[in-house]
Amino acid sequence: MIDIIKADLGLSTHAEAVIELMEQYALDPMGGCKGLPDEVKSNLPIELAKRKSAHVILAFVDSQPAGLVVCLEGFSTFACKPLLNIHDLIVALPYRRRGLSKLLLDKAEEIAYDLGCCKLTLEVLEGNHIAQLAYKTFGFSGYELNPKMGKALFWEKKLVEQHG
Repeated sequence: MIDIIKADLGLSTHAEAVIELMEQYALDPMGGCKGLPDEVKSNLPIELAKRKSAHVILAFVDSQPAGLVVCLEGFSTFACKPLLNIHDLIVALPYRRRGLSKLLLDKAEEIAYDLGCCKLTLEVLEGNHIAQLAYKTFGFSGYELNPKMGKALFWEKKLVEQHG
């Protein structure tokens, strides 16, 4: 039996599922092959629960944690409406190829509609062809305002704590 639910991070089973699935994702080549730091394992559900803009979706198969989506609300200045960014999407290895990513994305889209969002956004690694195919099948495409300017690139600048 498959259950797709909006997580209640106050429930230990949901909080533990988030950590278990995020750890599996972090250890996967698409997650960097490095486990989560102990501080993250201890605090992630608590910190997510503090943020009203965070929406966490869990998939359970026969009561076992099988998939996770962490979504964060953003805002589209061009549309003057909220958007929902799919920050993490994980399906545990034993549960892949069962359609769980589509069910998780369906739930994220339902939440986005309920919030009045104008779009869903996500990032995906260039080498993650399986995820790209799943996202394209779901209706995602590269973001561009003007084809002459090309598709948007996702960049980052890591911020390091300054000790003074």
